[in-house]
Amino acid sequence: MSDTNNSIPPAQEGSTVIKEKTLDAVFNKQMIYKGGLWLCLITVSSIAVVFFYNHTGDTLKALSSINISYIFLCFVMVFIDLMLGSWRNHIFIRKLAPGLSHWVSFQANVANMFMGAITPFHSGAGPAQLYVYHQHGLKLLDGFIVSLINMGATLLFMPIAGLFAMLLMNGQLESGLVLTLLKYGFSVFSIFLLVFMLAFWKPLLAGTLIRKMAGLFGSIFPSRKDKAENWGERSYSKVVNYQQICRKLLAENPFLFPLSLLITTLLYLNKYAMQYVILLGLGVQTELLQVVSIQILIQFMIYFAPSPGGSGFAEASIAVLFAQIVPASVLSLFTLLQRSFLLFFPALIGAVVVVRLLKKQTIK
Repeated sequence: MSDTNNSIPPAQEGSTVIKEKTLDAVFNKQMIYKGGLWLCLITVSSIAVVFFYNHTGDTLKALSSINISYIFLCFVMVFIDLMLGSWRNHIFIRKLAPGLSHWVSFQANVANMFMGAITPFHSGAGPAQLYVYHQHGLKLLDGFIVSLINMGATLLFMPIAGLFAMLLMNGQLESGLVLTLLKYGFSVFSIFLLVFMLAFWKPLLAGTLIRKMAGLFGSIFPSRKDKAENWGERSYSKVVNYQQICRKLLAENPFLFPLSLLITTLLYLNKYAMQYVILLGLGVQTELLQVVSIQILIQFMIYFAPSPGGSGFAEASIAVLFAQIVPASVLSLFTLLQRSFLLFFPALIGAVVVVRLLKKQTIK
């Protein structure tokens, strides 16, 4: 791989300093404590509502009759999830920084999952991943490019999977809440996908639109006109620069993006199938395809939820959609296990990584 991708042009040096300050602002103790607290409070409250609404005399019986072998299999699937997530990054990292170990990508992935879990709209995930890579010597620009390409793979996979699930569940989506969340999910994913495609294939058009938006903002708020125009100019140059480097990376390694899309598919299929294994552990016999379809819709609806980790929205979606196939006596227990394996356990591993990095930062 050429050194071109590992160097930051002089015009980008100032923006790199700004990015470092932005990462430090996002990746701080107060924000982490506050986000973690809100995640716990909303999740516990939501699961409590599901429990009291569906509580029957068989709930404790279901808890005592869990098949441990299936629960152990879920931990194996969590490990597979973490490895696939880290390899999805590392296939690009090893081209941009050949000396960087896979262990760094593993830490970046779990930090991504932790910060995404405690921030609204999953907004802390990307900065956390960039922070870990940057602490191990990777250029911020290179880290951002990896995140951008993998986001493109996710933006392609999720809507396609969502449409597939909706076709399979045709006639079963009667809840107003579910339909509202689906419309929200498709709207957000469509906007992000459009922006991604414009930035990659039509960078000049995307940059021009950003400039016009900045100019419009400046005309509405004259006191902030200079700042808005400066932001528009910086954003324009960044979009063009990112697109050039992305194209160079993918042109020299044409199989990387298809491989990223394949890993993304396997990553999410593993997440979806985990729900089926949990149900088997609870003694619930159902169809794998139906479980996967429901989980696709839930993941799709909460990906950009405005609460930390999609808390509240996830529990409500589980209670509505899985109630069709899960007995009321085990629904609250299933909700707890589902959220634990899909969110809490990976986030706890990420929390360990984040705390260690914060300690190092404090010492420095």
